[in-house]
Amino acid sequence: MAVKNLQDLFFETLKDLYYVEKTLVKKLPGMAKKATSPDLKEAIESHLRETEVHVERLEQVFDALGKKPMAKKCDALDGILKEADETLGEISDAETRDAAIISSAQAVEHYEIARYGTLACWASEMEGDDLSEILEETLEEEKSADEKLTSLAEGAINQRAAA
Repeated sequence: MAVKNLQDLFFETLKDLYYVEKTLVKKLPGMAKKATSPDLKEAIESHLRETEVHVERLEQVFDALGKKPMAKKCDALDGILKEADETLGEISDAETRDAAIISSAQAVEHYEIARYGTLACWASEMEGDDLSEILEETLEEEKSADEKLTSLAEGAINQRAAA
């Protein structure tokens, strides 16, 4: 699709995020299984439940735009996940693996934060506050997930990996 205006760019980015969230619904259970820290496992499982809601919210946005929900392959996410799989496959120490899981999860979170922030800004310019609020709600949850991961890493996981 040729991008002619901000609405087209918004729609293309929305499809990208839909792919991201749908992919994460499939990938997060495996990540939780690889985690050995009970707190990390719970954080991932909790974020999986949020991610399922994020998919529903994106579907609301598509519906509000009168568009059918569709995903557009996201090379950025696929690259982050490929790198994570390669890195995790090289780690035998459980504590180090937990630190790597956090690092990989935060790379995904930072991508999502950037995308949701951009879409919320564009939505407020184009569509008004309703769509922007939906996107902002998810943005805040993504930021909270990132903060939780940082807290886990700084709280004990990185120290155990360094020992």
